[in-house]
Amino acid sequence: QVQLVESGGGLVQAGGSLRLSCAASGLTLRSYAMGWFRQSPGKEREFVAAISWNNDHTYYADFVKGRFTISRDDAKNTVYLQMNSLKAEDTALYYCARRSNAYIAVSYGADSYYYWGQGTQVTVSS
Repeated sequence: QVQLVESGGGLVQAGGSLRLSCAASGLTLRSYAMGWFRQSPGKEREFVAAISWNNDHTYYADFVKGRFTISRDDAKNTVYLQMNSLKAEDTALYYCARRSNAYIAVSYGADSYYYWGQGTQVTVSS
């Protein structure tokens, strides 16, 4: 079965940290750009972070720069999102996604990603 499975979400106080994981099964993440997105009720899905297929570059939305870090471990077929200094406005369902083709650049647009996980809920209490 081809799937991406996010984990690591939960309830945390403002200022706290969480580490999200995105594990792939039935498909490889090696050589594919990966992204993290989030969606809050009543809002569109928005870009959070992305990492290039060769682990050479990382990209962040302005509202998470300096607080979140995306990384990948291709040997484990897993991508991570370390989230520090969490704020109430970070509350959302967080998704990981893989681009459809290998060896292509990251994208800030959700429509550019083909495989998606079901999401993991992050709730930050103020």
